[in-house]
Amino acid sequence: MPQMLRSILIIFLLVLTACGNPADESMPTVQEPPPEAKGFYCGMSLAEHPGPKGQLHMAGETQPLWFSSVHDAMAYLQLEGATRRIRAFYVHDMAKADWNKPQPGTWIDAQKSWFVLGSKRLGGMGGSEVVPFATQSQAETFAKEHGGRVLDYAAMRKKEMFPAQSGPEK
Repeated sequence: MPQMLRSILIIFLLVLTACGNPADESMPTVQEPPPEAKGFYCGMSLAEHPGPKGQLHMAGETQPLWFSSVHDAMAYLQLEGATRRIRAFYVHDMAKADWNKPQPGTWIDAQKSWFVLGSKRLGGMGGSEVVPFATQSQAETFAKEHGGRVLDYAAMRKKEMFPAQSGPEK
């Protein structure tokens, strides 16, 4: 009996190891939006909107969800179960990107970013924008010039800041 129990335990451990971290669970790399990329909520071309954009890479999907504003991407995170499926979240570093047309190569990991909330700068849909930066000091400099308050990613994720949205506009 002990030999059989040992065999079952070894098989169980092998199965657990096989179910561990598959190779496709690595963090997806940043993508540049193709010319036809459309905002998840508004359905309009990303290129038509100024300000920082967001891209969310979801488990089981090969293409990211594109957002015409970081505010919209943060609101999406409030949907029930959304964060369980997120593999990566990238935003433009507005210390490096042009406000009117953020250029390629200016994406940063949103979860390591600093944000200015409530500034005078308007985002992609003409509303108040969440403005991301790679460093706290860059965010503070922007806030001194344009108003707003500086928050890290954890503070930005508080539910009361972004009421959930129901999904894409039709």
